[in-house]
Amino acid sequence: MEELQINVMGKSTMVVQGTTFGELARGFQDKCLGNIMVAKQGNQLRELRNAIYDNEPISFFDISDAEGMRVYHRGVSFLLVKAVWDLFGEDASLIIEHSLRGNLYCEITNPKMVIDDALLKRLEDKMREYVKGDLPIIKHTLRRDKAIQLMKKQGMHDKVELLRFRRSSNVNLYELGGLYDYFYGYMPLSAGALSTFALKPLENGFMIHMPEAKNPQVVAPYVNPEKISAVYMEQMKWCQLMGVSNVADLNNTLVRGEFGELIRINEALHEKKIAQIADQIYHKINQVKVVLIAGPSSSGKTSFANRLCIQLRALGVRPHKISLDDYFVNREFTPVDELGNKNFESIDALDLKQLNEDLKSIIAGDRVEIPSFNFVSGTREYRGNYIQLDKDEILVMEGIHGLNDKLTSEICPENKFKIFISAITQLNIDDHNRISTSDSRLIRRMVRDNQFRGRDGAATIESWNMVKKGEEENIFPFQENADAIFNSATIYELSVLKQYAEPLLFAIDSSQPEYVTAKRLIKFLGYFLAAPGLEIPNNSLIKEFVGGSCFKV
Repeated sequence: MEELQINVMGKSTMVVQGTTFGELARGFQDKCLGNIMVAKQGNQLRELRNAIYDNEPISFFDISDAEGMRVYHRGVSFLLVKAVWDLFGEDASLIIEHSLRGNLYCEITNPKMVIDDALLKRLEDKMREYVKGDLPIIKHTLRRDKAIQLMKKQGMHDKVELLRFRRSSNVNLYELGGLYDYFYGYMPLSAGALSTFALKPLENGFMIHMPEAKNPQVVAPYVNPEKISAVYMEQMKWCQLMGVSNVADLNNTLVRGEFGELIRINEALHEKKIAQIADQIYHKINQVKVVLIAGPSSSGKTSFANRLCIQLRALGVRPHKISLDDYFVNREFTPVDELGNKNFESIDALDLKQLNEDLKSIIAGDRVEIPSFNFVSGTREYRGNYIQLDKDEILVMEGIHGLNDKLTSEICPENKFKIFISAITQLNIDDHNRISTSDSRLIRRMVRDNQFRGRDGAATIESWNMVKKGEEENIFPFQENADAIFNSATIYELSVLKQYAEPLLFAIDSSQPEYVTAKRLIKFLGYFLAAPGLEIPNNSLIKEFVGGSCFKV
């Protein structure tokens, strides 16, 4: 066989053509913290079971990389699916509902089954049997009709419906000890690489606790984000109410001509929730003087703030909106990050002293001139914008640091009402494949950036990791400080965003670093039937991204 000279993990290496990535990975395991999960050659991910046929550079990823962690999650999920199947057969089916801070919340559909420590120990012991035996995970490429027959035989009707909408003639199924399943994305070679996990009861089900990204042999410490968890449980009820729990259900609403009704129900639920938050503020109006709204990128903060202000007006409360951007320090004083770049997302990029002085004066009833930040000159200016609160008037401030008490450290807690907003996706691809909230927001942002900021898809993807880093540092640690949480995700939006996002993703060439993410999102959006979204009302948060909003966004 021909030998190829390849740069592998920075080292020039002779590789026999046809060698698998898994075989090659054994010689580079010492360069990784944990077990290697997936390979990357050029700008494409490769499963370890794949053979090597060209000489593009190769890298290997463990769970310290996001791509490696995705593969690990799928692998452990398959172990759990297999354990439930082996212990309970068709009397119980597993649903992997959502992710909570890197761990997976699951439920088992059997009303007679009690999810307790004893049952979870049985499941975990069974999973560890597969790990100890290093059970192989085998990939099978089948004709779509054969794959559907196999899923039907195993009672996986959610996958039968999902595959019915697949356009490709072939489908990849994975086998673990005689059980077949369909997974969105790549899988590990075998169960032996998946030794770190734990099962713990939570709510009506349980959590799969995953390893730390930087310490693959240790299960990450878990603190239950109770408020966020409650939002997920509420969203699960919304899905049940609308009769849509997965992508196939969503596609069927289009097939049956019920998509418009689904939009109206979802928007009504949003409006009801916003009204409830406005009521909470109204009942504290004698104390609350500042409403602080914070959330990650593309969560719909601007539209939410506008809709909240309308609900407050309906209650007789007059809101005054203030932008935290107007309190940026002059650009020459902006703090820098570890690379020496100006860090505009740092809380210290804001003039906290001036902000707190102004807020205290406004709360005391004084007339205060509010600054405006000139983004061209990089300086704060005063242009005669005065605010003085009268009875039943309130300030509404939107910005990423709204939940961090350092922002308003001199303001009494009873004078503040803090709202966290995020697009917390509950819709799943099927029972064993969840939809990433981060991916949903990335698709939103990509569409908005192209529609209104002239950026292509590659530019949005390229900046996304830095955006997420800023969110992890400045937003998510404070989300449990919120007095109210609003979930801006709509169950219908990906069907609408699909037609805007796909051309942007297909424009990303395989020679570009962003191609790995683009390819994954193209496959993901391929599960959805496209919908025009003509019946989306013009005050919807989704209009902030596709255009046509009645608000200035």
